[in-house]
Amino acid sequence: MSGLKLFHTTKSGVTEVMPRLAEVESDVQGLVEANMEMLLGVRFLASEYSTGPVHGGRIDSLGLDENGSPVIVEYKRGVDSGVINQGLFYLSWLMDHRAEFQHLVRDRLGATAAAQVLWNSPRLICIAGDFTRYDVHAVGEHRRSIDLVRYRFFGKNLLGLEPVASVTGRASTAKRVRRHGAGLLPVRRQGGALAKLAEVADEVLLGLGDDVSWVQRKQYRAYQRLRNFACVCPPQKTKLLVYLKADPKEVDLVPGFTRDVTGLGHHGTGDLEVQLRSERDLERAVGLFRASYAAG
Repeated sequence: MSGLKLFHTTKSGVTEVMPRLAEVESDVQGLVEANMEMLLGVRFLASEYSTGPVHGGRIDSLGLDENGSPVIVEYKRGVDSGVINQGLFYLSWLMDHRAEFQHLVRDRLGATAAAQVLWNSPRLICIAGDFTRYDVHAVGEHRRSIDLVRYRFFGKNLLGLEPVASVTGRASTAKRVRRHGAGLLPVRRQGGALAKLAEVADEVLLGLGDDVSWVQRKQYRAYQRLRNFACVCPPQKTKLLVYLKADPKEVDLVPGFTRDVTGLGHHGTGDLEVQLRSERDLERAVGLFRASYAAG
C-alpha cells in the first residue's frame, strides 16, 4: 500500500482514518459496478457473465469505456497472483466472441454503441487489495491493455482507488522532453506548423505521468489514466482542439483560447475546450493539462 494517509480534521485536532480491506470481494465488486462510469469511466454492461460450458468461467464485470473499448474488470479482496492470468484468459475469450459482446452492447446501450465498439484496444482492469512487484512487472510483458488498481476503504463511507500500473499493449516510444518556461515541452521537430504542434501536444500529454496511455479513434486521440483526461482532435485549418476533463467553472475562460462546451456536441470527451494555434498557446495550456490529468 502507498504511504498516503487520510485524516479527519476537527477543531480540536486530527484523527487518522485507518484503511481497511473489504469484508468480502463482492463488497468491492458491487460498489464499483453501481458506480462504474464515475469511478472508471466505463459503462456497466453485465455482472458475473458466463463464458459458457466449454470455458466454464464467469467474468466479474463487463463494460464499455468512453472510447468504445471493451472492458473486463476482475476483483480480488486482497493479494492474488492469479488475477492477471485469470483476466487475460477472459480477455482471450472475449476476442473470440466479439459478436456475442456486441449483441450485449446492443441490448444494453443501443445499436449505435454496438456499431462503434473499438476492438483494437480491449482492456483488462484488475482491482485488488494489493499487488506484488512481480504483478507490476508481468503486466509490461503482455501485449494487452492492462490496469492494476489498488483499493482501500476508509471509515464508513470512503473508497480510495489508486492506479498501480498501466500498460497499453503497444510498443512504447521514447519521449524527448525539455523544460521550457513554466511548462514541459518536447524537443522541436520538423513539419507543418499544426502537425508539429500536434506532436508536441502528444508528448506533453504522455509526459504527464507513467500511467498515461492513449487510444486512437477516427475523430480523436484519447489520453487516459483509468478514465480519459484529454482528447485531441485532428488539426483544423488554423487550430488544434483539445478537450479536457478540467471543470470549466473553475477556469478563467479566455475567448479564443478556452471555452465551456458543457452540453455541446463535439468529438471526444471533456467539457473544457482548449484552442491551440501556437507553441505559446501550448505553454499556457500545460497547467490545464495537469489539472485534467489530476482529475482523471
